[in-house]
Amino acid sequence: MAVSDAESSDEVLAAQAAGGDGRAFETLVVRYQSRVFRLACRLTSEADAPDVLQETFLQVHRHLAEFRGASKFGTWLYRIATNACLMHRRAASRRPSEPLDAFLPRFDGLGGHAGTPDELRVVTRIDELIDQATLAGKARDAIARLPDLYREAFVLRDLEGLSTTEVAETLGLDAAAVRQRVHRARLMLRGFLTDLAGVKP
Repeated sequence: MAVSDAESSDEVLAAQAAGGDGRAFETLVVRYQSRVFRLACRLTSEADAPDVLQETFLQVHRHLAEFRGASKFGTWLYRIATNACLMHRRAASRRPSEPLDAFLPRFDGLGGHAGTPDELRVVTRIDELIDQATLAGKARDAIARLPDLYREAFVLRDLEGLSTTEVAETLGLDAAAVRQRVHRARLMLRGFLTDLAGVKP
């Protein structure tokens, strides 16, 4: 009994699409377009996401014959989508002008956390201090201000839900580098939201 496109694995569909099966390619687009669009919104903007979505699937179609199944199809596609986002950002010269480095934790001469007790406590009740809608908007703004290398890893790991191994494959890094970048992004965002809640150093 033949297996329908809807039941076929990504890898089977990719092989069929590489052989010229337009229906198989269309099935892959349907499976992944919402995820790629969401990723593009997070790494670029809602206004730029349609262009990134189109460019991603153009690149996927052009390079399907190069997909050998060494990694999962989704990981391969995410790598293409992430690169499309970064190229779009660079071409548009829209890098954030105020990075979040200033919001990283501070330490004293003995290596202890230099934050006040209020600063250390506020993260656990941030949602009580800021209106939820405001917080969501500010969080999106903050993510947009992360330096690219931290933003990519954070979005893929914490927002898109890829495993550390999948993020490493997508970005061409080792797992330790992914963990370090995600951790640093979390620290920046935590510091920014703490500052936003009105707890100043």
